[in-house]
Amino acid sequence: MSKKVKVSLILSILIIVITITVTIKTTGVTIENPNNNMTATIVNEVDPFETTYVYNEKIPSTAEPIVLEEGINGLDFTYDGLNYTHLSDKKNQVVEVGTGKNGEYKGTLTGYGPDCPGCSVVGNVSCLTKNGTRHSLITDGIYYNDDTYGNIRILAADNSLFPCGTIIKVSNNTLSEFYAIVLDTGSTMRNAWKQGVVWIDLAFSEEKGTAKVTNKNTKFSVQRWGW
Repeated sequence: MSKKVKVSLILSILIIVITITVTIKTTGVTIENPNNNMTATIVNEVDPFETTYVYNEKIPSTAEPIVLEEGINGLDFTYDGLNYTHLSDKKNQVVEVGTGKNGEYKGTLTGYGPDCPGCSVVGNVSCLTKNGTRHSLITDGIYYNDDTYGNIRILAADNSLFPCGTIIKVSNNTLSEFYAIVLDTGSTMRNAWKQGVVWIDLAFSEEKGTAKVTNKNTKFSVQRWGW
């Protein structure tokens, strides 16, 4: 009787474990494959933010738009068409656009201090602040902290033309360009505007030395009309 030889076929299954390290960046996705035996397709998709516009009649149409909230792109990616991953949400940008009257003027800039003839003995400006308080050039200083524009200089102007709280960008060849707020007035400014001349005073801590800022060819660009 012949012997039957049983042949056992041994199937060796080699399981190769491939370790993939994924590094996610805002600009792309990097795949590190140390085994060098696998290719993958990574699709990185940016979900671009949109811009929402807010219109404000207190801002001149000639003023530059203000970015109230910065936009942020969203980010997704897929690996070989599978395993879709949402990495981050987009955040829309919010921009404020002016629809108010033109705010571009040219005129004279001078300086004044709280010790000027006819000024308040305690240095109080004529305008009330947004909170209804009275600012003193002596005790509070020659800067005002505005909610939108931050710490800026104080101006005196004809309030029939430039209402209290008006923000103005001032530029000429004497001083570096700066932003300031109208919180005061004076007879010189009011009388000048009756003649059609724009005259604005820049507040200093004292009268001494203010004449050096005098410039009859100053550009005044309104950024916000009043409070």
